Amino acid sequence: MVFLLLLMTSTLSCARSPVILILGDSLSAAHGIDQSRGWVELLQQRLKQGGYPHQVVNASISGDTTRGGLERLPSALAQFKPDILVIELGANDGLRGQPLGQTRDNLKALTEMGHKVGCRVILMEMRLPSNLGRSYIEKFRQIYHDLAKEEQLPLVPFFLEGVVDRPDRMQEDRLHPNGDGQPRMLENFWPVLERILELEPAL
Repeated sequence: MVFLLLLMTSTLSCARSPVILILGDSLSAAHGIDQSRGWVELLQQRLKQGGYPHQVVNASISGDTTRGGLERLPSALAQFKPDILVIELGANDGLRGQPLGQTRDNLKALTEMGHKVGCRVILMEMRLPSNLGRSYIEKFRQIYHDLAKEEQLPLVPFFLEGVVDRPDRMQEDRLHPNGDGQPRMLENFWPVLERILELEPAL
């Protein structure tokens, strides 16, 4: 599976609605649960219910890294021409112990790709489990805060807050949220997106 498309190409070809592109990993790909219960699909539903014209494209792949995102983003930008780009990547970099500088450089390159084509870019903070060592965890987390400040990006605080500490909202692997955790993930994400939507000119 290359893309989890929540938007048909034909919709983009006429009377184009503004597009929100989610570039993420398993946390946004609804790993292990029905796609209809994932937070990205819940986002599309909330936008529709709120009268927003935006269409959501979910370009998230389980297991993806920032490097994988760099390889995939150019074609996604060309195909879907998003107005808003949401970057939810980096967790798999950290879990694999990849150099922090490389992860930071990749995230910066992703934001620059988005800005180059006129996207508003949202960066989502990722965190790592405690067994990877305090120093590495803190330096990893700081990447997102430093980059958001440097690039003047809206930063979504860790969107698994209130999920990872709730066994009833996590799958048995203790890494991926279940269907009950997805609404909380959306609630953690929504305030940042809503502020951006309020800044957009009326259509």
